[in-house]
Amino acid sequence: MAGHSKFKNIMFRKGAQDKKRAKLFSKLAKEITVAAKLGMPDPDHNPRLRAAISAARSQSMPKDNIKRAMDKGIGGDGENYEEARYEGYGPGNVALIVEALTDNRNRTAGSVRTAFNKGGGTMGETNSVAFNFDRVGQIAYPVEIGGEDKVMEAAIEAGADDVESSDVGHDIFCKPEDLNTVQKALEDSLGEPESARLDWRALNTVEVGEADAMKLFNLLDVLDDDDDVQRVAANYDIDDSILAKLGN
Repeated sequence: MAGHSKFKNIMFRKGAQDKKRAKLFSKLAKEITVAAKLGMPDPDHNPRLRAAISAARSQSMPKDNIKRAMDKGIGGDGENYEEARYEGYGPGNVALIVEALTDNRNRTAGSVRTAFNKGGGTMGETNSVAFNFDRVGQIAYPVEIGGEDKVMEAAIEAGADDVESSDVGHDIFCKPEDLNTVQKALEDSLGEPESARLDWRALNTVEVGEADAMKLFNLLDVLDDDDDVQRVAANYDIDDSILAKLGN
């Protein structure tokens, strides 16, 4: 198990500014509702629901909101959301995987395609860029949880496959089918994670210059603002000096 993987899994993550909070909570609630509707109502026996609740708690989503979202799914009162995945290339030839929950595939596909086209990218067919990524379970902890050695030891004991530690946190990776087992084991030693979910881990990264970086972040902003889009995975690598200039 390597302490640092050469190729990082790069997910586009935005801070939860106050003006974005309602939209963020709406997306978290949608995931909880779908997870509760598709699986067991008990988080201990429903890995997806367990992960969704962990993500909501990490963003300080009120308990009442979480309960309402669960009740909608368990009671079958929630909208009939479908999972949808869109793939393509953004500025700088960066591979993008867009995951969505939608009650109208035509609307969502149209919105995502428009975002790609206006943002300097090209939307492709399913599996047109997925070969650039591995499907993994990813469990994230804040840097405050402890040092790299402590997290590495806990990850090994939990049966994880890899750990990436940085000055902003720790990402622990495992096989998709092991996510629930590894998450439970880690909670015993490290406590509840910031997030735990199935994710896309880049197998290789693309270096992006300043001009394309600005266009890429603008495209990611537009996708993130779409109510149906749950998350976006990308394989970009941008120099810290460029990030500093762009304020990211």
